Amino acid sequence: MSNKNVKQPDLGYLNLSAKTVKYQLSVAELVEEALKNAEGTLADNGALAVDTGKFTGRSPKDRFIVCDEITENAVWWGDINIKISPAHFDQLFDKITNHLNSKQIYVRDAYACADENYKTTIRVVTEHAFQNLFANNLFLRFPEEELPTQPEWTIIAVPSFLANPLTDGTRQANFSILNFSKKMILIGGTAYTGEIKKGIFSVLNFILPEQKKTLSMHCSANVGEDGDTAIFFGLSGTGKTTLSADPKRALIGDDEHGWGENSVFNFEGGCYAKCIDLTAEKEPQIFNAIKFGSLLENTNYFPNTRTVDFSNIDKTENTRVAYPINYIDNAMVPSVASIPKNIFFLTADAFGVLPPISKLTPGQAMFHFISGYTAKVAGTEAGVTEPQLTFSACFGKAFLPLHPAKYAKLLGEKMEKHKVNVWLVNTGWSGGPYGVGNRMKLSYTRAMISAALNGSLAKADFIEHPVFGLLMPTNCPDVPSEILNPRNTWASSQNYDNKANELATAFLENFKQFEDFANEEIQNALPKVVENVL
Repeated sequence: MSNKNVKQPDLGYLNLSAKTVKYQLSVAELVEEALKNAEGTLADNGALAVDTGKFTGRSPKDRFIVCDEITENAVWWGDINIKISPAHFDQLFDKITNHLNSKQIYVRDAYACADENYKTTIRVVTEHAFQNLFANNLFLRFPEEELPTQPEWTIIAVPSFLANPLTDGTRQANFSILNFSKKMILIGGTAYTGEIKKGIFSVLNFILPEQKKTLSMHCSANVGEDGDTAIFFGLSGTGKTTLSADPKRALIGDDEHGWGENSVFNFEGGCYAKCIDLTAEKEPQIFNAIKFGSLLENTNYFPNTRTVDFSNIDKTENTRVAYPINYIDNAMVPSVASIPKNIFFLTADAFGVLPPISKLTPGQAMFHFISGYTAKVAGTEAGVTEPQLTFSACFGKAFLPLHPAKYAKLLGEKMEKHKVNVWLVNTGWSGGPYGVGNRMKLSYTRAMISAALNGSLAKADFIEHPVFGLLMPTNCPDVPSEILNPRNTWASSQNYDNKANELATAFLENFKQFEDFANEEIQNALPKVVENVL
Protein backbone atom coordinates (compact mmCIF):
# COMPACT_ATOMS: atom_id res chain seq x y z
CA MET A 1 0.00 0.00 0.00
CA SER A 2 3.00 2.29 0.07
CA ASN A 3 2.88 4.94 -2.64
CA LYS A 4 4.27 3.00 -5.63
CA ASN A 5 5.37 6.11 -7.50
CA VAL A 6 7.66 7.23 -4.69
CA LYS A 7 11.12 5.76 -4.27
CA GLN A 8 11.43 3.95 -0.93
CA PRO A 9 13.52 5.76 1.69
CA ASP A 10 16.98 4.59 2.70
CA LEU A 11 16.67 3.83 6.42
CA GLY A 12 20.15 2.34 6.73
CA TYR A 13 21.36 5.32 8.76
CA LEU A 14 18.78 4.34 11.39
CA ASN A 15 19.76 0.65 11.43
CA LEU A 16 16.16 -0.04 10.52
CA SER A 17 15.12 -3.11 8.60
CA ALA A 18 11.47 -3.27 9.60
CA LYS A 19 9.45 -6.03 7.99
CA THR A 20 7.13 -3.54 6.28
CA VAL A 21 7.84 0.15 5.58
CA LYS A 22 4.83 2.21 4.47
CA TYR A 23 6.25 5.41 3.05
CA GLN A 24 4.51 8.68 2.23
CA LEU A 25 1.01 7.23 2.29
CA SER A 26 -1.84 9.48 1.24
CA VAL A 27 -4.33 10.75 3.80
CA ALA A 28 -6.94 8.24 2.63
CA GLU A 29 -4.42 5.38 2.89
CA LEU A 30 -3.37 6.42 6.40
CA VAL A 31 -6.97 6.61 7.58
CA GLU A 32 -7.64 3.20 6.03
CA GLU A 33 -4.54 1.79 7.76
CA ALA A 34 -5.56 3.26 11.13
CA LEU A 35 -9.03 1.75 10.89
CA LYS A 36 -7.64 -1.62 9.77
CA ASN A 37 -5.20 -1.56 12.73
CA ALA A 38 -8.05 -0.65 15.15
CA GLU A 39 -6.20 2.54 16.09
CA GLY A 40 -9.40 4.59 16.05
CA THR A 41 -12.86 5.08 14.58
CA LEU A 42 -14.39 7.37 12.00
CA ALA A 43 -16.60 10.11 13.44
CA ASP A 44 -19.71 11.13 11.50
CA ASN A 45 -17.98 14.40 10.51
CA GLY A 46 -15.37 12.28 8.68
CA ALA A 47 -12.47 12.79 11.09
CA LEU A 48 -10.40 9.92 12.45
CA ALA A 49 -10.92 9.76 16.23
CA VAL A 50 -8.22 8.11 18.39
CA ASP A 51 -7.30 7.77 22.03
CA THR A 52 -3.68 8.44 22.98
CA GLY A 53 -3.88 6.22 26.07
CA LYS A 54 -2.18 7.01 29.35
CA PHE A 55 -0.80 10.36 28.16
CA THR A 56 -3.31 12.96 26.94
CA GLY A 57 -0.85 15.84 27.26
CA ARG A 58 2.86 16.51 27.20
CA SER A 59 5.07 15.21 29.99
CA PRO A 60 7.59 18.07 30.50
CA LYS A 61 9.58 16.29 33.22
CA ASP A 62 10.38 13.50 30.76
CA ARG A 63 11.86 15.69 28.02
CA PHE A 64 15.64 15.51 27.72
CA ILE A 65 18.43 17.08 25.68
CA VAL A 66 21.65 15.22 25.03
CA CYS A 67 24.49 17.10 26.73
CA ASP A 68 27.46 17.19 24.34
CA GLU A 69 29.89 19.65 22.74
CA ILE A 70 27.09 21.45 20.86
CA THR A 71 24.72 21.87 23.80
CA GLU A 72 26.81 21.84 26.98
CA ASN A 73 27.53 25.58 27.07
CA ALA A 74 24.60 26.77 24.97
CA VAL A 75 21.49 25.17 26.51
CA TRP A 76 19.66 26.70 29.46
CA TRP A 77 19.90 23.62 31.68
CA GLY A 78 17.48 23.03 34.55
CA ASP A 79 14.02 21.60 35.15
CA ILE A 80 12.93 22.49 31.59
CA ASN A 81 15.97 21.25 29.70
CA ILE A 82 17.11 18.10 31.47
CA LYS A 83 20.48 16.54 30.64
CA ILE A 84 20.91 13.04 29.36
CA SER A 85 24.23 11.53 28.28
CA PRO A 86 25.20 10.62 24.70
CA ALA A 87 25.75 7.05 25.92
CA HIS A 88 22.18 6.78 27.23
CA PHE A 89 20.84 8.22 23.97
CA ASP A 90 22.82 5.68 21.92
CA GLN A 91 21.60 2.88 24.14
CA LEU A 92 17.96 3.94 23.73
CA PHE A 93 18.42 4.43 19.99
CA ASP A 94 19.66 0.84 19.63
CA LYS A 95 16.79 -0.48 21.75
CA ILE A 96 14.04 1.49 20.03
CA THR A 97 15.22 0.62 16.49
CA ASN A 98 15.56 -3.08 17.41
CA HIS A 99 12.04 -2.88 18.81
CA LEU A 100 10.79 -1.44 15.50
CA ASN A 101 12.49 -4.07 13.36
CA SER A 102 9.83 -6.59 14.28
CA LYS A 103 7.03 -4.19 13.34
CA GLN A 104 5.35 -2.52 10.42
CA ILE A 105 6.33 1.16 10.39
CA TYR A 106 5.11 4.34 8.75
CA VAL A 107 7.59 6.85 7.35
CA ARG A 108 6.90 10.40 6.18
CA ASP A 109 9.15 13.13 4.86
CA ALA A 110 8.04 16.70 5.49
CA TYR A 111 9.54 20.02 6.44
CA ALA A 112 9.24 22.98 8.81
CA CYS A 113 9.41 26.75 8.11
CA ALA A 114 7.30 28.14 5.28
CA ASP A 115 9.94 30.74 4.38
CA GLU A 116 12.38 28.98 2.01
CA ASN A 117 15.33 30.75 3.66
CA TYR A 118 14.75 28.75 6.87
CA LYS A 119 13.42 25.41 5.54
CA THR A 120 14.26 22.41 7.76
CA THR A 121 13.55 18.91 6.38
CA ILE A 122 12.17 16.22 8.69
CA ARG A 123 11.68 12.45 8.48
CA VAL A 124 9.04 11.06 10.86
CA VAL A 125 9.14 7.32 11.62
CA THR A 126 6.09 6.14 13.56
CA GLU A 127 4.66 2.95 14.93
CA HIS A 128 1.05 3.92 14.22
CA ALA A 129 -0.69 5.23 11.11
CA PHE A 130 -2.49 7.94 13.10
CA GLN A 131 0.85 9.38 14.25
CA ASN A 132 1.91 9.59 10.61
CA LEU A 133 -1.37 11.30 9.75
CA PHE A 134 -0.59 13.82 12.49
CA ALA A 135 2.84 14.46 10.95
CA ASN A 136 1.20 14.94 7.53
CA ASN A 137 -1.27 17.44 8.97
CA LEU A 138 1.08 19.44 11.22
CA PHE A 139 4.25 19.70 9.16
CA LEU A 140 4.62 21.27 5.73
CA ARG A 141 4.02 18.86 2.87
CA PHE A 142 6.40 18.21 -0.02
CA PRO A 143 5.20 17.82 -3.60
CA GLU A 144 6.03 14.25 -4.63
CA GLU A 145 8.79 15.35 -7.00
CA GLU A 146 10.60 17.35 -4.30
CA LEU A 147 11.02 14.67 -1.64
CA PRO A 148 14.52 14.79 -0.11
CA THR A 149 16.84 11.79 -0.24
CA GLN A 150 18.26 12.46 3.23
CA PRO A 151 16.27 14.76 5.54
CA GLU A 152 18.11 16.95 8.01
CA TRP A 153 16.23 15.82 11.14
CA THR A 154 14.66 12.48 12.06
CA ILE A 155 11.91 11.77 14.60
CA ILE A 156 11.30 8.21 15.79
CA ALA A 157 8.06 7.90 17.79
CA VAL A 158 7.18 4.51 19.28
CA PRO A 159 4.46 4.45 21.97
CA SER A 160 4.87 0.72 22.71
CA PHE A 161 8.58 1.06 23.53
CA LEU A 162 9.19 1.62 27.25
CA ALA A 163 12.51 2.73 28.70
CA ASN A 164 14.04 1.19 31.81
CA PRO A 165 14.72 4.17 34.11
CA LEU A 166 17.27 2.18 36.10
CA THR A 167 19.55 1.68 33.09
CA ASP A 168 18.42 4.15 30.39
CA GLY A 169 18.88 7.46 32.22
CA THR A 170 15.19 8.42 32.08
CA ARG A 171 12.83 9.38 34.91
CA GLN A 172 10.20 6.81 33.98
CA ALA A 173 9.23 4.60 31.04
CA ASN A 174 8.17 7.42 28.72
CA PHE A 175 10.59 9.96 27.25
CA SER A 176 11.27 12.53 24.56
CA ILE A 177 14.96 13.15 23.79
CA LEU A 178 16.54 15.76 21.51
CA ASN A 179 20.01 15.12 20.10
CA PHE A 180 21.43 18.17 18.30
CA SER A 181 24.62 16.42 17.20
CA LYS A 182 22.82 13.52 15.55
CA LYS A 183 19.83 15.70 14.58
CA MET A 184 17.41 13.19 15.94
CA ILE A 185 14.41 13.06 18.31
CA LEU A 186 13.45 9.83 20.10
CA ILE A 187 9.96 9.54 21.61
CA GLY A 188 8.87 6.44 23.51
CA GLY A 189 6.17 5.30 25.91
CA THR A 190 3.63 7.96 24.91
CA ALA A 191 1.21 8.20 22.00
CA TYR A 192 0.41 11.88 22.62
CA THR A 193 1.25 13.44 19.27
CA GLY A 194 1.99 16.86 20.75
CA GLU A 195 5.42 15.48 21.69
CA ILE A 196 6.25 15.18 17.96
CA LYS A 197 5.17 18.74 17.22
CA LYS A 198 6.87 20.32 20.23
CA GLY A 199 10.06 18.35 19.62
CA ILE A 200 10.63 20.15 16.33
CA PHE A 201 9.55 23.46 17.88
CA SER A 202 12.27 23.03 20.51
CA VAL A 203 14.80 22.25 17.77
CA LEU A 204 13.94 25.44 15.88
CA ASN A 205 14.03 27.43 19.12
CA PHE A 206 17.69 26.40 19.41
CA ILE A 207 18.75 26.74 15.78
CA LEU A 208 17.05 29.92 14.55
CA PRO A 209 18.09 32.47 17.21
CA GLU A 210 21.63 31.06 17.40
CA GLN A 211 22.37 30.52 13.74
CA LYS A 212 19.93 32.75 11.84
CA LYS A 213 19.31 35.69 14.23
CA THR A 214 15.63 34.89 13.83
CA LEU A 215 13.16 35.10 16.71
CA SER A 216 11.30 31.81 17.18
CA MET A 217 7.90 32.44 18.76
CA HIS A 218 5.14 30.47 20.51
CA CYS A 219 2.42 32.49 18.85
CA SER A 220 -0.34 32.53 16.28
CA ALA A 221 -0.40 35.05 13.45
CA ASN A 222 -2.77 36.48 10.88
CA VAL A 223 -2.81 39.24 8.30
CA GLY A 224 -5.46 41.79 7.31
CA GLU A 225 -6.69 42.83 3.88
CA ASP A 226 -4.21 45.73 3.93
CA GLY A 227 -1.30 43.37 4.59
CA ASP A 228 -0.96 44.26 8.27
CA THR A 229 0.41 41.32 10.25
CA ALA A 230 -0.60 40.62 13.86
CA ILE A 231 0.95 38.06 16.19
CA PHE A 232 -0.61 36.53 19.31
CA PHE A 233 1.65 35.15 22.04
CA GLY A 234 0.15 32.83 24.64
CA LEU A 235 0.27 29.44 26.26
CA SER A 236 -2.22 26.64 25.52
CA GLY A 237 -5.71 27.65 26.56
CA THR A 238 -5.23 31.42 26.34
CA GLY A 239 -6.88 31.74 22.92
CA LYS A 240 -4.08 31.78 20.32
CA THR A 241 -5.86 29.46 17.90
CA THR A 242 -9.33 30.89 18.54
CA LEU A 243 -8.41 34.57 18.26
CA SER A 244 -6.20 34.20 15.20
CA ALA A 245 -8.98 32.34 13.34
CA ASP A 246 -10.71 35.51 12.15
CA PRO A 247 -12.88 35.32 9.01
CA LYS A 248 -11.82 38.88 8.09
CA ARG A 249 -8.10 38.08 8.25
CA ALA A 250 -5.93 35.44 6.58
CA LEU A 251 -4.45 32.88 8.97
CA ILE A 252 -0.66 32.54 8.80
CA GLY A 253 -0.61 29.91 11.56
CA ASP A 254 -1.94 29.11 15.01
CA ASP A 255 1.05 28.19 17.18
CA GLU A 256 4.68 28.44 16.03
CA HIS A 257 6.36 31.13 13.95
CA GLY A 258 9.65 32.77 13.12
CA TRP A 259 10.29 36.52 12.81
CA GLY A 260 13.10 36.85 10.33
CA GLU A 261 14.80 39.78 8.65
CA ASN A 262 11.87 40.58 6.34
CA SER A 263 9.06 38.19 7.24
CA VAL A 264 6.92 36.40 9.77
CA PHE A 265 6.51 32.76 8.75
CA ASN A 266 4.75 29.67 10.04
CA PHE A 267 6.90 26.74 11.18
CA GLU A 268 4.03 24.36 10.50
CA GLY A 269 1.62 23.23 7.81
CA GLY A 270 -1.38 22.73 10.08
CA CYS A 271 -3.16 23.45 13.34
CA TYR A 272 -3.48 21.52 16.60
CA ALA A 273 -6.55 23.10 18.17
CA LYS A 274 -8.17 22.48 21.53
CA CYS A 275 -11.69 21.08 21.19
CA ILE A 276 -13.20 21.58 24.64
CA ASP A 277 -16.74 22.99 24.33
CA LEU A 278 -16.22 23.59 20.61
CA THR A 279 -19.33 24.76 18.73
CA ALA A 280 -20.03 25.90 15.19
CA GLU A 281 -21.40 29.17 16.58
CA LYS A 282 -18.41 30.09 18.77
CA GLU A 283 -15.56 28.90 16.54
CA PRO A 284 -16.93 28.13 13.08
CA GLN A 285 -13.55 27.95 11.31
CA ILE A 286 -12.15 25.31 13.66
CA PHE A 287 -15.46 23.42 13.81
CA ASN A 288 -15.69 23.27 10.01
CA ALA A 289 -12.07 22.10 9.72
CA ILE A 290 -12.99 18.85 11.46
CA LYS A 291 -13.67 16.60 8.49
CA PHE A 292 -12.10 13.71 6.60
CA GLY A 293 -8.33 13.89 7.03
CA SER A 294 -8.50 15.61 10.42
CA LEU A 295 -7.31 13.74 13.49
CA LEU A 296 -9.36 13.98 16.70
CA GLU A 297 -7.62 13.02 19.95
CA ASN A 298 -9.27 11.85 23.17
CA THR A 299 -12.76 13.09 22.37
CA ASN A 300 -15.96 11.17 23.19
CA TYR A 301 -19.09 10.38 21.22
CA PHE A 302 -22.65 10.92 22.29
CA PRO A 303 -23.99 7.51 23.41
CA ASN A 304 -24.75 5.07 20.59
CA THR A 305 -23.61 7.50 17.90
CA ARG A 306 -20.47 8.60 16.06
CA THR A 307 -21.24 12.26 16.79
CA VAL A 308 -18.52 13.95 18.84
CA ASP A 309 -19.60 15.42 22.17
CA PHE A 310 -17.14 18.28 22.50
CA SER A 311 -18.37 19.08 26.01
CA ASN A 312 -17.44 15.61 27.27
CA ILE A 313 -14.10 15.70 29.08
CA ASP A 314 -14.16 12.22 30.63
CA LYS A 315 -10.75 11.41 29.10
CA THR A 316 -9.15 14.85 29.38
CA GLU A 317 -9.86 18.56 29.10
CA ASN A 318 -7.06 18.63 26.54
CA THR A 319 -9.12 17.21 23.66
CA ARG A 320 -7.48 18.13 20.36
CA VAL A 321 -7.87 18.15 16.60
CA ALA A 322 -5.01 18.22 14.09
CA TYR A 323 -5.76 19.38 10.55
CA PRO A 324 -3.86 20.87 7.58
CA ILE A 325 -3.90 24.66 7.52
CA ASN A 326 -5.73 24.71 4.18
CA TYR A 327 -8.75 23.25 6.02
CA ILE A 328 -9.23 26.83 7.27
CA ASP A 329 -11.02 28.74 4.51
CA ASN A 330 -8.87 31.86 4.59
CA ALA A 331 -5.51 30.29 5.39
CA MET A 332 -2.51 31.98 3.80
CA VAL A 333 -0.50 29.60 1.61
CA PRO A 334 2.44 29.84 1.62
CA SER A 335 2.27 30.93 5.25
CA VAL A 336 4.63 33.91 4.99
CA ALA A 337 3.75 37.55 5.69
CA SER A 338 5.31 40.92 6.44
CA ILE A 339 6.79 42.27 9.69
CA PRO A 340 4.04 42.67 12.37
CA LYS A 341 2.32 45.96 13.17
CA ASN A 342 0.61 44.68 16.33
CA ILE A 343 1.64 42.15 18.97
CA PHE A 344 -0.84 40.73 21.49
CA PHE A 345 0.26 39.00 24.69
CA LEU A 346 -2.63 36.71 25.71
CA THR A 347 -2.95 35.78 29.37
CA ALA A 348 -5.69 33.85 31.14
CA ASP A 349 -5.48 35.72 34.46
CA ALA A 350 -7.08 33.47 37.08
CA PHE A 351 -6.71 36.28 39.66
CA GLY A 352 -9.15 38.48 37.72
CA VAL A 353 -6.80 41.44 38.18
CA LEU A 354 -5.42 42.37 34.75
CA PRO A 355 -7.45 44.58 32.39
CA PRO A 356 -9.21 42.93 29.44
CA ILE A 357 -6.88 44.95 27.17
CA SER A 358 -4.09 47.42 27.84
CA LYS A 359 -1.39 49.16 25.82
CA LEU A 360 2.22 48.50 26.79
CA THR A 361 5.27 50.72 26.70
CA PRO A 362 8.42 49.09 25.24
CA GLY A 363 9.71 48.47 28.77
CA GLN A 364 6.41 46.87 29.85
CA ALA A 365 6.39 44.76 26.69
CA MET A 366 9.82 43.37 27.54
CA PHE A 367 8.82 42.78 31.17
CA HIS A 368 5.59 40.95 30.30
CA PHE A 369 7.27 38.93 27.55
CA ILE A 370 10.02 37.58 29.79
CA SER A 371 7.49 37.06 32.62
CA GLY A 372 5.01 35.14 30.43
CA TYR A 373 2.25 35.17 33.05
CA THR A 374 -0.88 33.10 32.67
CA ALA A 375 -2.91 30.44 34.40
CA LYS A 376 -1.95 26.97 33.24
CA VAL A 377 -5.24 25.64 31.94
CA ALA A 378 -6.48 22.20 32.89
CA GLY A 379 -5.50 19.31 30.64
CA THR A 380 -2.51 20.67 28.72
CA GLU A 381 -0.13 18.89 31.10
CA ALA A 382 -0.54 15.77 33.18
CA GLY A 383 -1.90 16.51 36.67
CA VAL A 384 -3.30 19.99 36.01
CA THR A 385 -7.01 19.93 36.85
CA GLU A 386 -7.80 23.62 37.40
CA PRO A 387 -6.09 26.90 36.46
CA GLN A 388 -2.78 27.44 38.25
CA LEU A 389 -0.77 30.65 38.41
CA THR A 390 2.33 30.20 36.32
CA PHE A 391 5.09 32.21 34.72
CA SER A 392 6.36 30.77 31.46
CA ALA A 393 9.17 32.90 30.08
CA CYS A 394 8.51 34.24 26.57
CA PHE A 395 5.10 32.50 26.70
CA GLY A 396 6.84 29.23 25.90
CA LYS A 397 9.34 28.34 28.62
CA ALA A 398 8.74 24.60 28.20
CA PHE A 399 10.11 24.76 24.65
CA LEU A 400 13.10 27.09 25.08
CA PRO A 401 16.51 25.40 24.92
CA LEU A 402 18.27 28.80 25.25
CA HIS A 403 18.10 31.27 28.13
CA PRO A 404 14.89 33.39 27.90
CA ALA A 405 16.97 36.58 27.83
CA LYS A 406 18.20 35.63 24.33
CA TYR A 407 14.65 35.58 22.96
CA ALA A 408 13.62 38.68 24.90
CA LYS A 409 16.63 40.60 23.60
CA LEU A 410 15.78 39.63 20.01
CA LEU A 411 12.15 40.69 20.50
CA GLY A 412 13.22 44.02 22.00
CA GLU A 413 15.50 44.74 19.06
CA LYS A 414 12.78 43.92 16.54
CA MET A 415 10.06 45.91 18.37
CA GLU A 416 12.33 48.94 18.52
CA LYS A 417 13.40 48.69 14.88
CA HIS A 418 9.86 48.31 13.52
CA LYS A 419 7.92 50.44 16.09
CA VAL A 420 5.35 47.71 16.79
CA ASN A 421 2.26 48.29 18.97
CA VAL A 422 2.13 45.82 21.87
CA TRP A 423 -1.07 44.97 23.77
CA LEU A 424 -1.72 42.81 26.83
CA VAL A 425 -5.04 40.94 26.58
CA ASN A 426 -6.63 39.13 29.52
CA THR A 427 -8.73 36.24 28.19
CA GLY A 428 -9.16 34.98 31.77
CA TRP A 429 -11.38 36.12 34.59
CA SER A 430 -13.21 39.36 35.40
CA GLY A 431 -15.28 40.38 38.41
CA GLY A 432 -13.26 38.20 40.77
CA PRO A 433 -10.74 35.37 40.71
CA TYR A 434 -11.34 31.87 39.30
CA GLY A 435 -14.31 30.37 41.13
CA VAL A 436 -15.87 33.79 41.84
CA GLY A 437 -15.64 35.88 38.67
CA ASN A 438 -16.56 34.94 35.12
CA ARG A 439 -14.40 34.17 32.11
CA MET A 440 -14.08 37.11 29.73
CA LYS A 441 -16.61 36.88 26.89
CA LEU A 442 -14.99 35.88 23.62
CA SER A 443 -17.10 38.42 21.74
CA TYR A 444 -15.68 41.23 23.89
CA THR A 445 -12.11 40.04 23.40
CA ARG A 446 -12.62 39.85 19.65
CA ALA A 447 -14.08 43.39 19.62
CA MET A 448 -11.11 44.78 21.58
CA ILE A 449 -8.58 43.10 19.30
CA SER A 450 -10.44 44.37 16.22
CA ALA A 451 -10.32 47.92 17.63
CA ALA A 452 -6.59 47.58 18.25
CA LEU A 453 -6.01 46.25 14.73
CA ASN A 454 -8.04 48.94 12.93
CA GLY A 455 -6.37 51.71 14.90
CA SER A 456 -9.49 53.01 16.67
CA LEU A 457 -8.40 51.81 20.12
CA ALA A 458 -5.17 53.81 19.97
CA LYS A 459 -7.31 56.97 19.71
CA ALA A 460 -9.22 56.22 22.93
CA ASP A 461 -8.56 57.94 26.24
CA PHE A 462 -6.38 55.85 28.56
CA ILE A 463 -5.95 55.69 32.31
CA GLU A 464 -3.04 54.07 34.13
CA HIS A 465 -3.46 50.98 36.30
CA PRO A 466 -2.32 51.96 39.83
CA VAL A 467 -0.29 48.78 40.43
CA PHE A 468 0.81 47.51 37.01
CA GLY A 469 1.08 50.87 35.28
CA LEU A 470 -0.75 49.50 32.23
CA LEU A 471 -2.62 51.95 29.98
CA MET A 472 -6.30 50.96 30.03
CA PRO A 473 -8.71 52.39 27.41
CA THR A 474 -11.82 54.03 28.85
CA ASN A 475 -13.98 53.02 25.88
CA CYS A 476 -14.00 50.51 23.04
CA PRO A 477 -16.64 49.82 20.36
CA ASP A 478 -18.98 46.91 21.20
CA VAL A 479 -17.54 46.48 24.71
CA PRO A 480 -19.24 47.73 27.92
CA SER A 481 -17.04 50.53 29.28
CA GLU A 482 -17.42 49.33 32.88
CA ILE A 483 -15.42 46.13 32.22
CA LEU A 484 -12.39 47.93 30.77
CA ASN A 485 -11.16 48.80 34.27
CA PRO A 486 -11.17 45.47 36.14
CA ARG A 487 -11.49 47.13 39.56
CA ASN A 488 -14.99 48.27 38.56
CA THR A 489 -16.14 44.68 38.01
CA TRP A 490 -15.42 43.44 41.53
CA ALA A 491 -18.04 43.55 44.28
CA SER A 492 -15.37 44.82 46.69
CA SER A 493 -12.74 47.33 45.55
CA GLN A 494 -10.73 46.48 48.67
CA ASN A 495 -10.63 42.80 47.70
CA TYR A 496 -9.53 43.78 44.20
CA ASP A 497 -6.69 45.94 45.54
CA ASN A 498 -5.50 43.13 47.80
CA LYS A 499 -5.54 40.64 44.94
CA ALA A 500 -3.75 43.10 42.61
CA ASN A 501 -0.98 43.48 45.19
CA GLU A 502 -0.80 39.71 45.59
CA LEU A 503 -0.35 39.23 41.84
CA ALA A 504 2.17 42.09 41.61
CA THR A 505 4.22 40.49 44.38
CA ALA A 506 4.23 37.19 42.46
CA PHE A 507 5.43 39.02 39.32
CA LEU A 508 8.26 40.70 41.22
CA GLU A 509 9.33 37.48 42.90
CA ASN A 510 9.42 35.66 39.55
CA PHE A 511 11.38 38.49 37.92
CA LYS A 512 14.27 38.22 40.37
CA GLN A 513 15.80 35.51 38.17
CA PHE A 514 16.00 37.99 35.27
CA GLU A 515 17.20 41.10 37.12
CA ASP A 516 20.66 40.92 35.53
CA PHE A 517 19.02 41.18 32.12
CA ALA A 518 16.81 44.19 32.95
CA ASN A 519 17.83 47.62 31.66
CA GLU A 520 16.48 50.86 33.14
CA GLU A 521 13.46 50.86 30.82
CA ILE A 522 12.42 47.40 32.01
CA GLN A 523 13.11 48.25 35.67
CA ASN A 524 10.78 51.26 35.33
CA ALA A 525 8.05 48.98 33.97
CA LEU A 526 7.89 46.72 37.04
CA PRO A 527 4.58 46.72 38.95
CA LYS A 528 4.50 48.71 42.17
CA VAL A 529 2.84 47.25 45.24
CA VAL A 530 0.51 49.85 46.77
CA GLU A 531 1.33 50.29 50.46
CA ASN A 532 -2.02 51.44 51.85
CA VAL A 533 -3.94 48.30 50.98
CA LEU A 534 -5.29 46.22 53.86
